[in-house]
Amino acid sequence: PAPARTLFGRIPAFFSRKEPKKPSILKDLLQRNRDWSAQVTQNNPAFFQDLAGGQSPKYLWIGCSDSRVPANQVVDLPPGSVFVHRNIANVVSHSDFNCLSVLQYAVEILKVQHIIVCGHYGCGGVAAALQDRRLGLIDNWLRHVRDVREKHKTKLEQKILLSESRRMDMLCELNVIEQVQNVASTTIVQEAWDKGQPLAVHGWIYGIGDGLIKDLGVCCTNANEISETYRTAMHMEEVEVPEPDPKEPPDTPPPNK
Repeated sequence: PAPARTLFGRIPAFFSRKEPKKPSILKDLLQRNRDWSAQVTQNNPAFFQDLAGGQSPKYLWIGCSDSRVPANQVVDLPPGSVFVHRNIANVVSHSDFNCLSVLQYAVEILKVQHIIVCGHYGCGGVAAALQDRRLGLIDNWLRHVRDVREKHKTKLEQKILLSESRRMDMLCELNVIEQVQNVASTTIVQEAWDKGQPLAVHGWIYGIGDGLIKDLGVCCTNANEISETYRTAMHMEEVEVPEPDPKEPPDTPPPNK
């Protein structure tokens, strides 16, 4: 028989030969996919046909690659509802063309109305940046988070934050706030606001231990709000060191006389 044809011409003979079918190493995942597809179709026969017609999500989610923080599931939204970009420690860098391309497509083509930067407590990337652990190539990427740590060194070293876990939580929050400012400062978002396009940038953080999202109170809806929103968020992150209670014994006992 004549070789098969495609839009680009004939398929070479060595590609068209039938090889013995090899067993799938991940057949359990393929079976789970079939079961899921069947269940979704049973509940809504038109679901996949509707998805095939295109996407019009209202939200862009910029989150961490951590497998425990799946964007759609933690906000209980179906496929097609959230446009997603994920990387280690939910960083938004003005030199990351991958992230900027996602951002541009979401804002200019999909016309999303909300950009959510969502970090999470217990982030391994943030922990490595806080503890100055060396992990190899990824250290270059985590330089962004280390810059956040150095910028807010005074806050992170306050006496009240003696607990390493508290420092960790605070750096996770500060990192989100800084990335929100980075998103809002991009030419993509700035131009959308200049055109009057409705667009809000939010900062959230997710608790893996309880499955709940915390709004960090940082939200920008136009260029004029960036500085004030940032100052307000920083004020919320301030930790007041309580005055010592005179009834409480001192931390260090007086020397014996």
